[in-house]
Amino acid sequence: MKFLNLIVAVLALICKKVEGIKLQANVGELFTYKIEPQLFNWTHQVISQQFRYRPSLQNYPDLPSWMRYMYSHEYHAGFLYGTPPASAAGKYLSLDVVALNRQNYETRRVVVSMFVAHKFPTPNVVQMKINNLNWVHLMDPGRRENLRNIFRNDLWPNSKEDLSVVFMESAVNMGGRLPLRPQQREGVIVHVGSFAQFSPRLQELQEEVRPLYKLPSCTYKRTSVQKIFENVGFKLDWCAFRMVGMESPTEILFHSGKQNEQQVAEDQDHRQEDRWMGISREDVPERNYIDEFAFAFAIPGMILAILIGMLSAVLCFQHEKFSSNSDYPMASTVQMVQCSDSKSNQPITTLKSLKDPNFLLDNTSMRSQSPNNSFYQLDCGNSSIYARPKPPPYKGGTLGRNGVDI
Repeated sequence: MKFLNLIVAVLALICKKVEGIKLQANVGELFTYKIEPQLFNWTHQVISQQFRYRPSLQNYPDLPSWMRYMYSHEYHAGFLYGTPPASAAGKYLSLDVVALNRQNYETRRVVVSMFVAHKFPTPNVVQMKINNLNWVHLMDPGRRENLRNIFRNDLWPNSKEDLSVVFMESAVNMGGRLPLRPQQREGVIVHVGSFAQFSPRLQELQEEVRPLYKLPSCTYKRTSVQKIFENVGFKLDWCAFRMVGMESPTEILFHSGKQNEQQVAEDQDHRQEDRWMGISREDVPERNYIDEFAFAFAIPGMILAILIGMLSAVLCFQHEKFSSNSDYPMASTVQMVQCSDSKSNQPITTLKSLKDPNFLLDNTSMRSQSPNNSFYQLDCGNSSIYARPKPPPYKGGTLGRNGVDI
């Protein structure tokens, strides 16, 4: 019985210790927290995808708007990360983290308390994109420290005291594309900031990469500080390297309340000068749609009129050509003539060709000798027979399909 009581007491102490986790996040500074099986007193992991986690605000279904949760299959753990805004300063947050053991479907719950401390956001920020890493790789404090040391020791020595990582997000979540091969890294967007002004070396680097801003990505470009980043394991996309800062001295940007009234008045006047003033409704220029419609229809209408005129001229020329040729229509080249024998009084049918010069000659001679007589003499065998020639074609009507005048 005492042994059981001892076990219950130990479990109660463990649970109290787990539920008593307290974290602190600073405004304008990256916050990260790793969720792993040891948080729920699970030490044995049989399969790689054995545990799943679901964090949320206590009594709410989701996380704060500035916080994000992602699970890493590479590390087999979940990560909470984000940058608290100034509106969250001085607030306490309680997070419910529910874990599921997929092997035996056991669930456990842990409450994580967090306090957001007030801090002035850093005015000078260096933005960059690292191509050879994923978002989860910067969850390692050692990598973040190596990145800060590059700026502290080489590029930005004045930022040794307060340089911090102020933002971190996956390049895919920021609008980038997934790599073609799953083995390739997605890339990560990182911002580091400080109150110190930018060093001359950083300004020279800014001018060096400024011509690359018009390109979406440039992994092939090498700069004068390329080796400094590659020696630590960072390959940067220099098209995404930016420096965003304030030109005024940092000591008057975020003062601790000791500014005199004159400085406050100057700041207010400066803000009023920078304020954008809109124009009145009467000053807004009006758009003349009549001229635009006339210009839009004039050129196509002119082109259409020219084309219609050219087509009409071609059709009229072809019509005159056909009319000139229609005065002498082509008749049939073969004419059937019926002759009658004087002895037998039997009709004899004979085909005469109109192309035959003798036929035309006979016809012409007959017409010339007796213009009043419409008969001409045909040679039908042994006898000469007078036959009436075929009448000329009728020009007034048109012939139907069966040869009938309609």
